[in-house]
Amino acid sequence: MNPPLRKREAMKGHWSRFARPEAREACGVFGIYGPGEDVSRLTYFGLFALQHRGQESAGIAVSDGAHISCYREMGLVSQVFDEETLHRLKGDLAIGHTRYSTTGSSVIANAQPMVMEWRGGQVALAHNGNLINARELRHELEAEGEHLEATSDSEVMVRMVVREANHLGSLEEGIVACMPRWRGAYSLTLLTENEVIAVRDPSGVRPLCLGTVNGKATVFASESCALSVIGAEFAREVQPGEIVIAGAEGVRARQAMAPAVRAFCVFEYIYMARPDSTIGGHLVHEVRKRLGMQLAEDCPADADVVMPVPDTGWPAAIGYAERSGIPFGEGLIRNRYIPRTFIQPDQRLREMGVRIKLNPLREALEGKRVVMVDDSIVRGTTKRGVIRLIRDAGAKEVHVRITAPPYCWPCYYGVDTSNRSDLIAARLTSVEEIRREIGADTLCYQTIPGFLKALRMGEDQLCLACFTGEYPIPIPPDVKLSKLDLEEPACRLGEETT
Repeated sequence: MNPPLRKREAMKGHWSRFARPEAREACGVFGIYGPGEDVSRLTYFGLFALQHRGQESAGIAVSDGAHISCYREMGLVSQVFDEETLHRLKGDLAIGHTRYSTTGSSVIANAQPMVMEWRGGQVALAHNGNLINARELRHELEAEGEHLEATSDSEVMVRMVVREANHLGSLEEGIVACMPRWRGAYSLTLLTENEVIAVRDPSGVRPLCLGTVNGKATVFASESCALSVIGAEFAREVQPGEIVIAGAEGVRARQAMAPAVRAFCVFEYIYMARPDSTIGGHLVHEVRKRLGMQLAEDCPADADVVMPVPDTGWPAAIGYAERSGIPFGEGLIRNRYIPRTFIQPDQRLREMGVRIKLNPLREALEGKRVVMVDDSIVRGTTKRGVIRLIRDAGAKEVHVRITAPPYCWPCYYGVDTSNRSDLIAARLTSVEEIRREIGADTLCYQTIPGFLKALRMGEDQLCLACFTGEYPIPIPPDVKLSKLDLEEPACRLGEETT
């Protein structure tokens, strides 16, 4: 028998009529304006589709036209919400969030959405991205008497919006006033009592799209896969620097800032996005397949079978097998109830995850020369463990093929790669050294020219800083130095392949 709801709220997470302004950084955002729709349940399903983007906390804020109710908690979407909680979240419009931390620790105080009051009512905010000047803005707020309760840049953003809205008398104008001061990556959904608002930074670093349900409800989501799961039709992407507002009078858009240098995160195509999402007019599955085909041309191997590392390696392995003529085979079975190890915030958890999330198929691997195709090598810990699994299952040779160029530089725009010394391609001097450290027979990375050719996109459309060290949005010196803890000024691997 379930305990009473009030007791269960204390046992589970953070519930409020309107939540205090806490929380932080996100990797998946959702929003819906849908009078007559079960918006809390649709938001739940939307977040479920975005679960791959963050697994630390989840939350939903709903407005009934007069008040915003918000519930958030640490854990997966399915762990945070149950039938009774969703039933309590009544209203006609909602936003949701699923998080992994890049700014702010992994605690309930940094979970989202965050809700604050302003003189015109209430506002909730959910954020995907990372502000590179968050520390500076935080100090400014504190100097002006603001008491910040969490450690996230998202709290800084919502407090700035409230301060400007109180001054200007308009929440929309408050957002517009803040946008030039926010430097870095932000794709936002915001909720008022009567409107859902989507905002994207002028460089378009993180994805954000717009769709409709039954020609009436308006939906915003980090990826189009979240639209599909609730039966919404994709309309378009929210453009860089644009604000889109859905309310009783329909949907209106405002170009609040002129688009800056395009800097869409290339790691969305490589790893972060689901393969059934369409981003920038490209189906992610097809992009990854083309990357595998290009890799087969540039990095051939003498082998018996092409095998993906589940799940992001699948499309590329299919492309590699198709172009090379080497049979495709499944050699690793993934336990789908184990989270993705790269976005676990703790290195020990990442290492444990490798051992428990993959199980080798001995019959498919024993005595075989294997081409193991994967999307990237970031820290190297996961690859070393996977190669060991394959060898223990009897593989004769393991030839590693990576669809991305060497990952040499830390990200400041929302991907959690902390210090440069954590990156194996920055720490070691050659591909051969990396090959020895991970235990492969051969190792070959995609070159940057080959990578761009397969993407069918220009370098001027993408952020390639993790490969080149050239950051399209300038990084403040103190922030940059905090992650550049290697003396070597540039990645030393170049175009070398082995």
